[in-house]
Amino acid sequence: MEAISGLSLCLAHMKSPAPNRIKKQRFLVVRASIAAEQEAKKSKIALVRIGTRGSPLALAQAYETRDKLIATHPELAEDGAIQIVVIKTTGDKILTQPLADIGGKGLFTKELDEALLNNEIDIAVHSMKDVPTYLPDKIILPCNLQREDVWDAFISSAFASLAELPSGSVVGTASLRRKSQLLHRYPSLSVSTKFVAPFILLGPD
Repeated sequence: MEAISGLSLCLAHMKSPAPNRIKKQRFLVVRASIAAEQEAKKSKIALVRIGTRGSPLALAQAYETRDKLIATHPELAEDGAIQIVVIKTTGDKILTQPLADIGGKGLFTKELDEALLNNEIDIAVHSMKDVPTYLPDKIILPCNLQREDVWDAFISSAFASLAELPSGSVVGTASLRRKSQLLHRYPSLSVSTKFVAPFILLGPD
């Protein structure tokens, strides 16, 4: 109280400032207040940082995860509470070789796992097709989104199904799972991973 009283006493004996000067001071105070508020908004830390690849599918899954978190925890609906962090993986950078030749499925998750362990993100959203069989230490899969359509798609300009393909026909696919199932069901067919085949088999993984 002594400091406040003393300050009041000093001001009482000072010459009153000019009106224009008062307006200018008020203007500067308002500008400083607005600038401080804007800076505070910029530096606001997200409560949940969701790591994801930048592909359309990966982003769709990340935003679906965000929406489900908000539905369960309404406080996360506040602007900036959830941040989507896009991370480019080795699998995104190497597009000219089959995954099996350069390290397998983990190439799409390695950088995301590292970001988790380094506390750069809080959770990561993957497509299960990209997740390796064995996870790195300290990485867990605590939950899964509801699965969408699981059917594979056969693309051909001449045949309606795989069963109609003549013996020796070449089918293109980048999936080891589809390759194994295809050759198990139709051992007379051949499979190419170079995508120069006349027929293509696509699917969720």
